[in-house]
Amino acid sequence: MLRDRRHELILRVLRSEGPVTVETLAERLAASLATIRRDLQKLDEEGLLKRVHGGAMPVEGHDDPFTDVAEVRPAEKDAVALRCAELIQDGETVLLDIGTTAHMVARNLRGRALTVVTSSLPVVETLADDQHVQLVVLGGMLRRDYRSLVGYLTEDNLRQIHADRLVLGTSGIRPTGTVMDTTVVEVPVKRAMIAASGQVVLVADVGKFPGTGMAKVCDATDLDVVITNAPVDPDTGAALADAGVQVLEV
Repeated sequence: MLRDRRHELILRVLRSEGPVTVETLAERLAASLATIRRDLQKLDEEGLLKRVHGGAMPVEGHDDPFTDVAEVRPAEKDAVALRCAELIQDGETVLLDIGTTAHMVARNLRGRALTVVTSSLPVVETLADDQHVQLVVLGGMLRRDYRSLVGYLTEDNLRQIHADRLVLGTSGIRPTGTVMDTTVVEVPVKRAMIAASGQVVLVADVGKFPGTGMAKVCDATDLDVVITNAPVDPDTGAALADAGVQVLEV
């Protein structure tokens, strides 16, 4: 695994789970203890976490992980987002998830005659001034660290609508095709989005195979299309094929 990818995953674990040991990170990332210690030292020097004896803890006041994640592999994510936008037809109602790739999809939808429904504040900011897009913002409790809306109000809003397509993000896809997420509070919203949509399009760059995540979002059978920027590993590809999922590589 590349160093930048390990750093991204380490920060995700800290934000979702709090303080963590070197041993736990080494097991999660399939890396040596020495490698994890070097990673933690580097991230501590950059002010992204606090190194403590035996592990690390989040930095107090560092509450904008969306920006951090958006800076990882932006060209690859944009290629995936562009291909996803090409699937969407004018006149459709589209649900956009909260991930950074879904946000890039929103950028590629500007000027289109669409209805966009979202719980992502970055998506709202991207499309708010676009007179062609009818923008529907889901209500809920503000999750400041990832600039999203969550909770029972969000889920209830989703039960009142039907979308032609959902653009779904993920933290990781297991070899079984299971879609995972690092943050438990987002999972019920993602599941409600899936239930409200006629087609589910999963956008996942190469770092999401297998990626990370402790909470199951859905099975491969809940997906219709997966868009990625790299060849899917054989086991995952087989699981997706068995579930009838179309895989589009860009």
